[in-house]
Amino acid sequence: MNIRAMKKEERRPLTYEENFDHIRDELKHLDLLISHQAMRFRLRNPAQEDASCGQMFISHERIDRLLAEESSTAPDSPGMRALRKRIAAHREEIAGKISARLANGIHLAIPCLKDMFQLSPLEAQILIICLAPELDQKYDTLYAYLQDDYTRRKPGMALVLDLLCLSPDERWMVRPLLSRGSPLFRSGILQAAPDHSHSESGALAQPIEVDPRIVDFILGNNTVDARIDGFGRLFIPSCPMDQVRVDQQTKERLRNLVYRHINRQVQHEKTILHLHGPRGAGKRDLALAICTELRCPLLILDLELLPADAAERDTALRLAFREGLLSRAIVSLENVTCLQQAGDADDAVFKKISRAVAEFGWLVFMSGEKPWSRPGYFADIEFISLQVSEAEVPLREQVWRSMMGDQAEDVRENWSARLARSFMLTPGQIEGAARQARINHAMNGGEKSPSLVDYYAGCRSRSNHGLEELACRIAAVYGWDDLVLPGDKMSLLKEICSQVKHQYQVLTEWGFARKLSSGKGQSVLFSGPPGTGKTMAAQVIASALQLDLYRIDLSGVVSKYIGETEKNLCRIFREAERSNAILFFDEADALFGKRTEISDAHDRYANIETSYLLQKMEEHEGMVILATNLRANMDEAFTRRLRFIIEFPFPDESLRRHIWKNHFPAETPAGEEIDYEYLARRFVLSGANIRNIVLNAAFQAAAENKEGITMKHIFHGLKREYEKIGRLWDERKILMERKQEGQP
Repeated sequence: MNIRAMKKEERRPLTYEENFDHIRDELKHLDLLISHQAMRFRLRNPAQEDASCGQMFISHERIDRLLAEESSTAPDSPGMRALRKRIAAHREEIAGKISARLANGIHLAIPCLKDMFQLSPLEAQILIICLAPELDQKYDTLYAYLQDDYTRRKPGMALVLDLLCLSPDERWMVRPLLSRGSPLFRSGILQAAPDHSHSESGALAQPIEVDPRIVDFILGNNTVDARIDGFGRLFIPSCPMDQVRVDQQTKERLRNLVYRHINRQVQHEKTILHLHGPRGAGKRDLALAICTELRCPLLILDLELLPADAAERDTALRLAFREGLLSRAIVSLENVTCLQQAGDADDAVFKKISRAVAEFGWLVFMSGEKPWSRPGYFADIEFISLQVSEAEVPLREQVWRSMMGDQAEDVRENWSARLARSFMLTPGQIEGAARQARINHAMNGGEKSPSLVDYYAGCRSRSNHGLEELACRIAAVYGWDDLVLPGDKMSLLKEICSQVKHQYQVLTEWGFARKLSSGKGQSVLFSGPPGTGKTMAAQVIASALQLDLYRIDLSGVVSKYIGETEKNLCRIFREAERSNAILFFDEADALFGKRTEISDAHDRYANIETSYLLQKMEEHEGMVILATNLRANMDEAFTRRLRFIIEFPFPDESLRRHIWKNHFPAETPAGEEIDYEYLARRFVLSGANIRNIVLNAAFQAAAENKEGITMKHIFHGLKREYEKIGRLWDERKILMERKQEGQP
């Protein structure tokens, strides 16, 4: 290589091999600035007090040792002029190394901060000045010396201006960069430090320090800011999109939106993608999958856990979005629904979020259960709402199959189909239901894999239980063997269960749903005298279908205030949509009564309630059972739209005989002398009456310490039931009849 080429090679700027090399150079540059300011300081303060005066002071010699600088400072300050040339050359050398590092892909923290927060070169120098005491303790002494106060270890505004400016005009031009509204302070990079000088001073002397999280970032420690630990969590995703349990169309739509945003030519475009859908539908998984494809972290912020205090909440949000920049993460705001209620406090939170997104955001996810209904908060930000729909049956089957890996293939196919058609659960709920099934199986001492009954129980445990605030859940303890009805009625009840089981096949696979604009659910009316088994039949259906049964308490639904009844009904049917339960309206004639001619305002609003209930019944796609003792009082519009109407007859002698026998459990010590034929023939009672009689007889036998229930105890129960219902009980006549028949 010739000499000219060698000199050219020497002039080529070197690059930085690592981040600390750059920090070391920046501190050397700062030392030059401090040396220059020290010369100026000595010219202004030629006589320092001696240590013998008893006052605390910093000697010139100590400063010389710290700076290791031996240049002379003559009054005409040729050393200062030479030092300024060295400062400029060193600054140019640093800039050249930074530019060269771009080609090598070396990460340098301070230039990254400069790019993230769009800082000017001068603002980056201010950052270095304030950062130095956090990196080397010698700067505490240096800054105290230059500020002529041993207690001032942090740089104040005046010192920063002294180090960077040579003239008063320059100081006035640079001072706005240190105001509270400047990028350095607004982004939280710099902050006011506690003043320990115990002296009154103006803004120029206010100590300044670098935020601890920024110090960590510069030093390569990228742990999430501890101040957002309470509501924020950083995920390094490894979730491929093809493993996300969401329908393919939704995944493709989201991917198209994200890549459209990335490929735009507009710089610093802010976009919010609002994902809404039921809990567990896969909203978080979609965000994680997008971050997996983009190879960036996901910072999840739970809005339900934000601080209650408004000032703390504002600070927390700004820190969280700034953390997104520092971590190079996409920010995801979860549980937005909790802030979608009308109110000034919630409005303020959304405004703070909008401001934080505009300042620090890039691509932001928001997720909640409800669609977005508060336009206007993100006027300067592109806001796109995307629905994450409920999982359809095929997807639910797929998730169930993956949860039953320990079952045989044919069992998995059968069980997953039955569970997917019976319970409208999200993929997240299905995973929870499968876990609960395994827990239930283990608690019951099972050694093998869970049974279908365990999975049904797990599904019920993971269904929406919001109905419990509006209705009473009835334990379905009865089965088909407990119900005594004529054969045609039993066949009709079993047909109802069959239609529920095959609803998906008929409506979806066979296309009948396209022919039905409403009325896709199962609506059934049980009518008949009291005690004939209407409530028991509802329990039998719930037990056969392995679904929860909720009885609607009319006292909590009907309100004397106009419009309140409709609100209560709306809540009931809204909660029932995801409850996977059967709604049971007992004594339904009180709520589903006939509409009347309007004679006053009360009639008008009563008719509105009935019409509204009819509308909700038609829209509901689940199962609703109505029970009434007075079918004649029901509005014809309801009966016309019901899928099934079953009349429960008063039991005849044959049915009563079965009812008497059915009410004695197998474990009950019932005497052989109990004459079921006589009881069924002689006493014309409903099933509910017979149940009360048998129960009273059992308690009477237990109280007498008898070994079993006898006819004597049955007669005691009959007497009590007759007295209760207002019938005459002639015990002498009963005994005479028994003697005539030759019975004891």
